[in-house]
Amino acid sequence: MMSNYTVESTKVETSDGVKLHTRLFLPKQEESGETTTKDNLVVVLVHPYTVLGGCQGLLKGIAAGLADRGYKAVTFDMRGAGKSTGKPSLTGFAEIKDVIAVCKWVCDNLSTQKILLVGSSAGAPIAGSAVDQIKEVVGYVSLGYPFGMMASILFGRHHKAILQSQKPKLFVMGTKDGFTSVKQLQNKLSSSEGRVETHLIEGAGHFQMEGPDFDTQMVNLILTFIASL
Repeated sequence: MMSNYTVESTKVETSDGVKLHTRLFLPKQEESGETTTKDNLVVVLVHPYTVLGGCQGLLKGIAAGLADRGYKAVTFDMRGAGKSTGKPSLTGFAEIKDVIAVCKWVCDNLSTQKILLVGSSAGAPIAGSAVDQIKEVVGYVSLGYPFGMMASILFGRHHKAILQSQKPKLFVMGTKDGFTSVKQLQNKLSSSEGRVETHLIEGAGHFQMEGPDFDTQMVNLILTFIASL
């Protein structure tokens, strides 16, 4: 089957001089020369924990699926992952600069004023902390936000930023997530500002949900959320 998108690579430099290896998943132009890109919104995806081997390749399926459906999608290796320079941080605070740099690049180079930030696993707290630092971000999707006790030792200081943001949020989680129980998720989100939605995937574990079997479902959930913005 022919794919409806192309992939390009670029390098994005952060405010502290880290060079991020970035991939653009771009819907193909229609024959008439008119672009099929929908409402000029770009989806920027933030990958799981670099320290545990997280990299942009884990998000390729979702990015490709979104581009296939007419949306520009961008993945990148955070500092110290893949071909990006720099060192990863344990708590994900240095990585906020990576998200901000990529979003700024997207606004400057893909002529958009609307970004949807999607974070997977540890990428969710990192993306969540960046949401209100980037005015062009119009919404946020978390895939398996690690809210549980153990994960909070590393990422707890990120919680406040996303919970206090007024921007629309969707939290997707498997009911068998080993890092966060459904109850922990609900307790956390009960104090959330603005519009917040949850989508629970019955029987799915944390790492299972990161796998390719769930890519299509994630794409559909993201598309439904975009339509509601």
